[in-house]
Amino acid sequence: MYENLVPRFLNYVKFETRSDETSTTVPSTQNQVAFAKQVLMPELEALGLSDIQYNPANGFVTAVLPANSDKPFPKMGFIAHMDTADFEAANVNPIIRGNYDGKAIVLDAEKNIVLSPDDFPALKNYVGQTLITTDGKTLLGADDKAGIAEIMTAMEIVLAAKDIEHGVVKVAFGPDEEIGRGADLFDVAAFDCDFAYTMDGGPVGELEFESFNAAQAIVRIQGKNVHPGTAKDTMVNAIKLALAFDDALPQEEVPEKTEKREGFYHLMGIEGNVEESKMVYIIRDHDRVLFEEKKAMLRSVADLLNSKLKEKRISIEISDQYFNMGEILEKDMRPVSLAESAMKALGIVPIIEPIRGGTDGSKLSYMGLPTPNIFAGGENFHGRYEFVSIQSMEKATAVIVEIIRQSQGFGA
Repeated sequence: MYENLVPRFLNYVKFETRSDETSTTVPSTQNQVAFAKQVLMPELEALGLSDIQYNPANGFVTAVLPANSDKPFPKMGFIAHMDTADFEAANVNPIIRGNYDGKAIVLDAEKNIVLSPDDFPALKNYVGQTLITTDGKTLLGADDKAGIAEIMTAMEIVLAAKDIEHGVVKVAFGPDEEIGRGADLFDVAAFDCDFAYTMDGGPVGELEFESFNAAQAIVRIQGKNVHPGTAKDTMVNAIKLALAFDDALPQEEVPEKTEKREGFYHLMGIEGNVEESKMVYIIRDHDRVLFEEKKAMLRSVADLLNSKLKEKRISIEISDQYFNMGEILEKDMRPVSLAESAMKALGIVPIIEPIRGGTDGSKLSYMGLPTPNIFAGGENFHGRYEFVSIQSMEKATAVIVEIIRQSQGFGA
């Protein structure tokens, strides 16, 4: 039943599809276009799906599994992203490791790159399973090519089944999720679904319908550089002001000191010199009120420091990135209840916790397509220690099939 799942995944990860935040094109890289047109579209056609399209305006490939029943079903979709994170993603060499024994795995002996349960305790959850790891030189790309492989395989299973009545099911594979742009141009009206799921979560059981509220802040500081020998009462050191700005923020509200529903300020980058400096922050919180308070805190710190200077030297630009999709999904919990029911039917314990991040579903939900997130099975995304269990991928595929199987009971 799952015989094509792993071969699909192994094929997908060998295509370099890293997105590029500095690009102004859609998608941000041509490798994603090639993957969409040369790999995914022919495969969708071979599977027997209909209305297969590539939309050059947004970089999404979409296809339709037509209804095989006149009974009332909701129209639903399954979505995954094609791009990988900004880590070495060329020449991916996935390694299959059967019957994992719970011990450290040497990924690259020459460079002493080791995937160890001492560093990654979750490895202990996979004893006896078959893992797919990197060779220590690249990321793996399970985020989110595992999701693509699972959706493809689920469509194959449903098409071959004789006992699964279903309504219209649509699939979409999109670009640039890792740089936060993928869903911005998605054509929700043309997709025409009552709800959808992103297959973009981590370990087995994850079912997420709450995400962070998210914003980016760019802090620009204008200093005054003069010769240090005659600098008294004249020099204004932009680097020192940058350090003072960061020091004025709550020092416990950073990623390395927060968990669960706790939000944070995250200094992503700092550059500059005495004359001028720039800092980039991301702000995250599940609670909208606390989220707005964090943005206000950044502005108040800028105002406070400026008030101590002879002239305004610190400016700040804050732009919202996405919002907590739970505010939308709590109004209609059908997709969450359906996914939860499907997992339980398969003996999977749903893990319903807020995402400490966001998915395309965060934006899609606010665009009119309620879209919770379901596990795809991978761990340690975005780096050389990434891995996925074959058994986890099989369970994710089974969840998709079971959602389709049970969907009639959730109304149209």
